[in-house]
Amino acid sequence: MTEAAPRSQFLSLHVLETLVAVLPVRDENGSPKSLVYGGVERHMISSQARRRAERVHARDRANAGVGALAGRSTGLRTREWALIAAKSLTDDHGWDKDEAVVTARAVIEATGLKFGDPAKKTVAHLTKVLLFAPSDAGTRIATRIHEHAEELRAWRDDYLRVQAESGKKTARRGTRKSDPDPTPEEAGGTAEASLPALPKQHRDAVLFAIAPRDAIDIALYGRFLAEIADSPNVDGAVQSSHAFTVQEAEQVDDFYAAADDAKLHRKRNALDFLDSADDAGAGMTGYQSLISGTFYRHAVLDRVQLLTNLRAAGMTESEAADAAADAEKEFVNAFVEAFPEAKKNSTASTGSLPALVLAFEGVRPYNYAAAFQRPIDEGPVRKSEESPTGTVGEGPAGPAAVRRLLDHHAFVSERRPDLRTARVLTYDPQIDAVLKEHLAAGRVDVTSVTAIEELAQ
Repeated sequence: MTEAAPRSQFLSLHVLETLVAVLPVRDENGSPKSLVYGGVERHMISSQARRRAERVHARDRANAGVGALAGRSTGLRTREWALIAAKSLTDDHGWDKDEAVVTARAVIEATGLKFGDPAKKTVAHLTKVLLFAPSDAGTRIATRIHEHAEELRAWRDDYLRVQAESGKKTARRGTRKSDPDPTPEEAGGTAEASLPALPKQHRDAVLFAIAPRDAIDIALYGRFLAEIADSPNVDGAVQSSHAFTVQEAEQVDDFYAAADDAKLHRKRNALDFLDSADDAGAGMTGYQSLISGTFYRHAVLDRVQLLTNLRAAGMTESEAADAAADAEKEFVNAFVEAFPEAKKNSTASTGSLPALVLAFEGVRPYNYAAAFQRPIDEGPVRKSEESPTGTVGEGPAGPAAVRRLLDHHAFVSERRPDLRTARVLTYDPQIDAVLKEHLAAGRVDVTSVTAIEELAQ
């Protein structure tokens, strides 16, 4: 029996997907995001939006007991860890709500995380940065606080007293305009440095709670926490590109009129036309920008980095190998299935299926964005002596983009012998016909599959 060839370090994934009248991401002005490539403007879906959609998709499936990561630990990225720990203290250990919040905040703050302005209720108990940590970090912190309640209550009271006194001194200095400028020591925050330190054994317990540990999605997507130097960061094993349209961007500013149900009811039941006129007009009007197009996007899984991250979390070699295999399956599933949820109800964007998924292995990542540097001309195919290719127009962008991607991959494969196990999956009968044309022409550089699970084996 022939042994299977060892798998390559990198799994490259490529997708072409056609979207119609959607708005998956917006800029700060509420407009579609865009970039200029090949001399023309293209619509863009940012990699951040894609990564979050994929991460949440995998986490939700795992928490629901579905998919390869069912039952495995996942992470939560939030500023609300003090509130989560406080809720566990009240629900699981019977603490008073106000005391629980104050205590949890003090303990987490003393590890090195900064919180919002105490005078502003909306941010007082939120960390200033998002912290990506295992989802059970809050309950672990709460358990530690409860198990050492007497010691930590005494420490908390001392910590809050010194903190309050420091705040009063700072406020007094700020109100006396005639006071000399603070010394470098005062400006450097000696009051903060003089706060009672959280006992080492408790600080270590909190750091362990928020450490990446065995959270699979942290091992996949990584995390960076600059505020606590001795809390480990993780280099992500997943690389994601921005998605962009293969043709020039076109958008429509859609005018909408929202009806006021009560007003329409009065209008329908008006006794005369004067009453009806009083209730004329829409309840609200406005514009929303919508985009359409065929998007190309790309992502890479670094299998070596994934194993390194899992081993660093404390797994044995065998445990890390099993976890990595499950993580890869779920990553591929999320890459194909997940979609940013902006405007999902008004555009049904999350119901879109990829026109084509291409997956293959290699000794380095391969991005095929160059295949679409020249934007696709969706005009009818016709001969032209002025065109370098002898024709102009490529027809609809979906099939045209698939042909370009397959031709690009075949060309690269002839020159890069490390590319192997290339598989393609489509959910579009028009694209399936293009694949059959490709295979009928004697091209054996890809294998057509019918299930996501077959994309990477």
